[in-house]
Amino acid sequence: MKNLKLDVWSDVACPWCYVGKRRLEAALAEFPHRDAVSITWHSFELDPSAPAVQPAGHSYVTLLAKKYGRSLAQAQGMLDNMTKVGAEAGLELRFDKAHTGSTFDAHRLLHLAAEKGVQGAMKERLLRAHFTEGEAVSDRETLARLAAETGIDESEARAMLASDRYADEVRADERNAREIGITGVPFFAVAERYGVSGAQPPEVLLEVLEKAWSELSEAPEAVTGDGSVCGPDGCV
Repeated sequence: MKNLKLDVWSDVACPWCYVGKRRLEAALAEFPHRDAVSITWHSFELDPSAPAVQPAGHSYVTLLAKKYGRSLAQAQGMLDNMTKVGAEAGLELRFDKAHTGSTFDAHRLLHLAAEKGVQGAMKERLLRAHFTEGEAVSDRETLARLAAETGIDESEARAMLASDRYADEVRADERNAREIGITGVPFFAVAERYGVSGAQPPEVLLEVLEKAWSELSEAPEAVTGDGSVCGPDGCV
């Protein structure tokens, strides 16, 4: 069976990444070969220097104003627009409740989830917890509880978070992003051939999926020196 590889770099504290996930899901719903798509969520921290817990007064609006040199009113307008975009994608973005802080441990948890076969579910749970429920996804106890809700043993998640496990994997994802030239997220790499930057409309993502699938399907088989036959699915 042919397999279409989809690699996505994103952050759990990135509203456009949440919107991009919904738009990807909409594209996949229209893609006739959805079951052949394998998705891997890669780590990308928008602010690697963020502390585990931001000091008092560091709300989304104040941080946005500082980052872009805007007034609080202008920053609030940006968030209001983002909230509207989210609603159009079926999301409830509650920036008034969201906690800011480091997402490094959340990304480590996503690597554990990948090992357990529930990475997609964990990604969705973290995004909803952060943007809709006002959970502090930089807090390890919160992360362990959310992991349990996704089917991961809570004690195992807690032990992992207390260690440095998967730290190298997170950094490797981010190093790969730099090498590829990714400067913003979400970023979708389809079949290691096509890159789509940003939360593009579903029809754009669908077009890339279809093009990559077509090329994958048309790829000729080759016979190796040992007699094995190699195609898009590997050698047999």
